[in-house]
Amino acid sequence: MKFLIKFFKWFAIILVSIIVLMYIFNVDYLLRAVRTIYFKGYTTAFLEDYKEFPNREIKKGIAQPWAIATDYNSIPATEVLSKNHKELQTIAYLIIKNDSIWHESYFDGFDKNSKTNSFSMAKSVVTMAMGKAIMEGKMKSLDQKVTDFFPELKGKYAKEVTIGDLSSMASGLSWDEKYYSPFSIVTRAYFDDNLKDVILGLDIKEKPGQSFKYLSGATQLLAMCIEKATGEHLSDYVSKHFWQPMGAENEALWQLDEAPDGIEKAYCCIASNARDFARFGKLYLNDGKWNGQQLLDSTFVRKCITPRFEKSPEYGYGWWMHEIKGKKLFYMRGHLGQFVIVIPEDDLIIVRLGHLKGLQTKTDPHSNDLYIYVEEAYNMLAQRDKKNNTLH
Repeated sequence: MKFLIKFFKWFAIILVSIIVLMYIFNVDYLLRAVRTIYFKGYTTAFLEDYKEFPNREIKKGIAQPWAIATDYNSIPATEVLSKNHKELQTIAYLIIKNDSIWHESYFDGFDKNSKTNSFSMAKSVVTMAMGKAIMEGKMKSLDQKVTDFFPELKGKYAKEVTIGDLSSMASGLSWDEKYYSPFSIVTRAYFDDNLKDVILGLDIKEKPGQSFKYLSGATQLLAMCIEKATGEHLSDYVSKHFWQPMGAENEALWQLDEAPDGIEKAYCCIASNARDFARFGKLYLNDGKWNGQQLLDSTFVRKCITPRFEKSPEYGYGWWMHEIKGKKLFYMRGHLGQFVIVIPEDDLIIVRLGHLKGLQTKTDPHSNDLYIYVEEAYNMLAQRDKKNNTLH
């Protein structure tokens, strides 16, 4: 008995000492990380982690359900696609053809209304919000200086960086993108309860506007500029100008750094479902127009999906781009293999959500699962055409 008392006494002393040291060395955000992520067996953010954080609602308006194709789910997933779904733990896969849902699969207990984390697909949404703010005259142009909103911004090149640099990942910000390191700035940003101070504590250390370098902190700073320009929470602005007019069927949630008046973790963390995420793809497929209403300037939309830098043809402003089997496409992308893929030539939108992303190499900026989602969708459509020809 005495041994147990002594053991728990020393255990308590060590535990308290560790916590005190965390505060002394300014890594107390790790307490939140341990509580919300690591104790649950994860090494990084996960699909339903929005339940562990405060959120702000992205309110829906009058729902506009997707049309369902007459031959909905008539062709099963190919063997290659089914294997990929299993290996990478897909939870949703949609093929939307000619504005109608043609194929739809859900796994692991998820369904069409299930909310899961968008991760970095949110970056595309932040760029859309910037485009809307420019369209409304609340922001001047892509060339507007960030110091117009945050004159206290630090660093050698702080006065040069523009909101366009932030959106196109050419910010020069002092940031690293190490998702699995508990001591990286991206981990601090995810768990800290004062995200604004974290971002403004960074420097613009490299000359901005020169080349592509993917940094989540740039999107967070952009979102802070949008909030200042509009005088509205980002969630409210996106709800009013996109979520409601696009007829989302469910409200969405955007994670905050703290409740109730914190700021959105804008570089990630919109909790929604595959059908509603697909609406952003449809908006860009239609050059910013929705049911006859121009929600985004068409010139801005085209700029988003045009490479800014010749040496980085994979990225424009908030959107990724590629060409697969001769088909030009653009897409939203998230940390664990979240995709909204748009192929304008064939009026095609592909959505995939899941627990794991495919292999990402240094020689290809696109993960290998992207190719599978696109190529197998075309294989399924080819089977449909063959079946229809046989029937006729």
